[in-house]
Amino acid sequence: MSEYILDLPVSRDLARSLKLGDTVFLRGDAVITAGYPTHQRLTDCVEQDRPPPVSLDGGAFFHLGCMSREEEGALRPLYVNPTTSTRFNAFMPRIIEHFGLTIIGGKGGLDDACVAAMKKTGCVYLSILGGGAPLLTEGIEAVCETGWNDLIVQFRLSRVRLDMFGPLTVAIDAHGNSVYADLNASAQARLPDIMRELARDRSIQM
Repeated sequence: MSEYILDLPVSRDLARSLKLGDTVFLRGDAVITAGYPTHQRLTDCVEQDRPPPVSLDGGAFFHLGCMSREEEGALRPLYVNPTTSTRFNAFMPRIIEHFGLTIIGGKGGLDDACVAAMKKTGCVYLSILGGGAPLLTEGIEAVCETGWNDLIVQFRLSRVRLDMFGPLTVAIDAHGNSVYADLNASAQARLPDIMRELARDRSIQM
């Protein structure tokens, strides 16, 4: 496992070189949202072959909410916090492939269909520390632009500038390997023993 400071956007070759467990800090621009309706609108853009208000092409896309306040005509980020990526499983394969994403980030991973799209495209999933808002917010330099401003601030499609944003962990690599799948397989393998122990404890108590 290694530690990297990466400048966005990253190439597909670089994304494919990252390994499970690598630690990453990011600099540069990424697109973020925590909104379910935002993903529905992005899917509409894919289906209708029209661009979203903020470009995602070949970039980094995070399931991350950003609370901002307007000051002197600009948005100042107050805090950011990741949201659970699995909420968006139904949308993400098409979004990943259509926009050619190289980095996705959030909490909790993505399902097999998303992992297959990531493998095809050359994209990694970075796990963002849940509950780490103070640390993560230090890595948000600016909110550069927002789209779909009829939505609440955290749901808008926003382009943010990052400066040493992290630490982030490679939890799904671009070759289909997933920490979440490994953990699930390990838990499933242990389940029969756990159930036997529970049954034995019940029989002893009776």
